[in-house]
Amino acid sequence: MFSSVAHLARANPFNAPHLQLVQDDLAGPRSNPAGPPGPPRRSRKLAAAAVEEYSCEYGSAKFYALCGFGGVLSCGLTHTAVVPLDLVKCRMQVDPQKYKGIFNGFSITLKEDGVRGLAKGWAPTFIGYSMQGLCKFGFYEVFKVLYSNMLGEENAYLWRTSLYLAASASAEFFADIALAPMEAAKVRIQTQPGYANTLRDAAPKMYKEEGLKAFYKGVAPLWMRQIPYTMMKFACFERTVEALYKFVVPKPRSECSKPEQLVVTFVAGYIAGVFCAIVSHPADSVVSVLNKEKGSSASLVLQRLGFRGVWKGLFARIIMIGTLTALQWFIYDSVKVYFRLPRPPPPEMPESLKKKLGYTQ
Repeated sequence: MFSSVAHLARANPFNAPHLQLVQDDLAGPRSNPAGPPGPPRRSRKLAAAAVEEYSCEYGSAKFYALCGFGGVLSCGLTHTAVVPLDLVKCRMQVDPQKYKGIFNGFSITLKEDGVRGLAKGWAPTFIGYSMQGLCKFGFYEVFKVLYSNMLGEENAYLWRTSLYLAASASAEFFADIALAPMEAAKVRIQTQPGYANTLRDAAPKMYKEEGLKAFYKGVAPLWMRQIPYTMMKFACFERTVEALYKFVVPKPRSECSKPEQLVVTFVAGYIAGVFCAIVSHPADSVVSVLNKEKGSSASLVLQRLGFRGVWKGLFARIIMIGTLTALQWFIYDSVKVYFRLPRPPPPEMPESLKKKLGYTQ
């Protein structure tokens, strides 16, 4: 699959700049065979320098593998770092009578379980969200290339928001299957006092009581929560980056230093995270209650919680998800910078489309 994707990537409208330079260099002598030798040589030097700038080709197997690794770090580390806030948020959702707010929830948890109690569920969180990040970011890059080539250069630009939505939804479908078992164990540990304190205790107990169903009964609600979340996360981020460079940043992206580009990444990530939290919160409430209870279904939980109930803990989740999303994009982009991966700039209108629309003669 990776080899076919790598072949398709060469025509991708989101392609890396060095590939465009190489193509221009190859096309130059054919279009002007009688021209002076000077310009082609300069073009070849620019192409060679650009190729040396990157460690791999955009759309190659190495590119996708390192993107997946960036996803492991961005999701695994960030979700584990906010386990205390996630724990309080989950307890507010499943027992709102006892945990009435963020500060109240932290106070009760510290009083009953001590400081160590705030770290409950860190192991399934780290494992589960590392696997999710691998699939989420890795497959997003794969599907973005596939879908853009299916649409063609002009339509991929015109329908780029739909492209981001479709690629992220496809990636998250597989990411949630990878996440579901660890998410189920995490919620049991965090919200059922006395059930289990560690993943080693929780997983065998869950399997003994309900079999494999215990680990995957929450996958449908996870899709309900995570697919809209991820669609917003990627589409909003991509378009926000595009808008920031167009209307806010005083110079083109190519003239910005790597640290300046990463600041833009962080800001766009936080903006996307706020919208993500709002869109996915009702389903998140259902997941938390469903994984705590035996024999429940998503529809029954939703009916019992009601409209007001599904919005419990929203403020905590906005803080958590906004920070998470910003840090995830920052870490992911930093991994690309560190490994010298191609980082295409925001897409620009193809010349052929400009001519059709009368922007150029």
